Amino acid sequence: MWIHPFEATARILVEPAVLDMIFGFRQNAAHKTEAGGILLGFRRGDHLHIVEATTPQPADRRSLFRFFRRDRYHQSVALKRWKESNAMVDYLGEWHTHPEVRPTPSFLDMSEWIQICRREPLPMVFIIVGMDSSLWVGVGVNDCVLNAVIAV
Repeated sequence: MWIHPFEATARILVEPAVLDMIFGFRQNAAHKTEAGGILLGFRRGDHLHIVEATTPQPADRRSLFRFFRRDRYHQSVALKRWKESNAMVDYLGEWHTHPEVRPTPSFLDMSEWIQICRREPLPMVFIIVGMDSSLWVGVGVNDCVLNAVIAV
C-alpha cells in the first residue's frame, strides 16, 4: 500500500496476486524483453485498489528496452470486467518492466502517460517493475505524473 501523492489521506493498494504476476515478467536475465499491460480495479473515494493486471499479448511489441501495448485483448478485458461489475471495475493505469535495478520512467514513458491522463479525467496509476522486483509507482492527473514511491 502506498500513499497517493495528490491526496494525503488516500492510498494505492495493489493485491499481492497482481504483484506476483507482474514480478514474474521482470527482466532479470539478459534475454528477457520488456513486458507490460493495464491495471484494473476499484476507485473507492480517493483510494485506488488494483485487483487485476493484463499480461503481454501476441500483438504487443516487445524489445529489450521498449514495450508497446498494441493487442486489443487489453481493451477487451477492461470492457468485460467493467460490464461484469456493473461499471465498478475500472481501468486504473499501466504497468511495464525496465531492465534497471532501480526503475525510473523514461521520457517516452512520461510522454505516453501524460497522453493517457489527458484522456482520463480521474487519477491514473503507473508502475514500472525493476530487475530485482523493485517498483517505481506514480500517479497522474491531467498533465502531471508524480512519483508516489520507490519500493523494494
